[in-house]
This record gives sequence, structure tokens and C-alpha cells, in this order.
Amino acid sequence: MKKVITYGTFDLLHYGHINLLRRARELGDYLIVALSTDEFNWNEKHKKCYFSYAERKMMLEAIRYVDLVVPEENWEQKNTDVVKYGADVFVIGDDWKGKFDFLKDKCEVVYLPRTPEISTTQIKDSLKEGGK
Repeated sequence: MKKVITYGTFDLLHYGHINLLRRARELGDYLIVALSTDEFNWNEKHKKCYFSYAERKMMLEAIRYVDLVVPEENWEQKNTDVVKYGADVFVIGDDWKGKFDFLKDKCEVVYLPRTPEISTTQIKDSLKEGGK
């Protein structure tokens, strides 16, 4: 079985997230999503999520492409997660291109293109401006 792992916050879940998860799952037989905890988002990324970790986890678990959701609690755990979960492929959006090449000695590293017309930041900005 070929295992794929990806990471993210997945707040305000949208079709760009679904595209990323679908394409990640197509690279293997089993998709693990390491979901940033609320504490990690706030303390390290300086982001406040609209949905709690538990809510975001529940939504991800409902997506047919996702087999397992685990907490992401720090930047460094990617090294250990690849080994711990036996990941064959590490997948992340191409806005991180080159940042995770250090994992190439443990697994294949794939940077997938983002869905260009949508992002959580775009949604938040649109809501602030009174958009849809």
C-alpha cells in the first residue's frame, strides 16, 4: 500500500482544498492529513481559525479522499511523521516549492499546484468587504 501524507490548516474548507486532497490521494492508496492544531496555528503561524481543530478534523474525516487525520503540533514533526506513518509520498501546495526537499531522502516529495482562483485568505478578505 502506497501512503501519502499532506499538511495544512484547512480552515474555511473550500473546493481548492478538495482539489488538493483529491490529487494527493491519486498519488497513493491511503491519504494521511496532518491538521494544524489551534495552538500551533496561533503560536507558530499567528493565525486564528474560524473553525476549531475538532470541527476542521470532523470535516476532513467526512471527505472520501482522506483516510486518517492526525494533529500537526510543530514544524519539525514532518521528519518524524514520514517515518512514523510509513509515508511514501509527501504532498504540499506549490507555494512551498523547495521548502521540504530535505524529506527526499525519506520519501518522494510532490508540490501540487494550488487552485488559483480560490484561497482561505481570499474568502476572509471578501467577507470583510461584504462579498459573497
